[in-house]
Amino acid sequence: QVQLVESGGGLVQAGGSLRLSCTSANIIFSLNDMGWYRQAPGKQREMVARISRGDDDATVDYSGAVKGRFTISRDNAKNTISLEMNNLRPEDTAVYYCNSRRPGVPPEGDFGDWGQGTQVTVQS
Repeated sequence: QVQLVESGGGLVQAGGSLRLSCTSANIIFSLNDMGWYRQAPGKQREMVARISRGDDDATVDYSGAVKGRFTISRDNAKNTISLEMNNLRPEDTAVYYCNSRRPGVPPEGDFGDWGQGTQVTVQS
């Protein structure tokens, strides 16, 4: 069974920082397109940041809401992806999910494999 495990969520004051991590025992992250998504109460899940498969040629993509504040990265040796979140705002409060998509899986939509989610709460 595919398993993605997120960690690093928590409670932080506005302007603070958190770092989320995702790892797996049975998915090789460098061979897949990886991403972070979030879902706030009453809202649809949305893409936050993505990193394409590959190594030095990987590309990254961010939502406009987090661009310049969040950074996605992948450590192939540790088979881990991370999301560094700086200057957090109350509107960043959500459950954050790690996502993995094999080659050929559409980049948009609710596809691929998902972690269980980790809660991020930003207090004003």
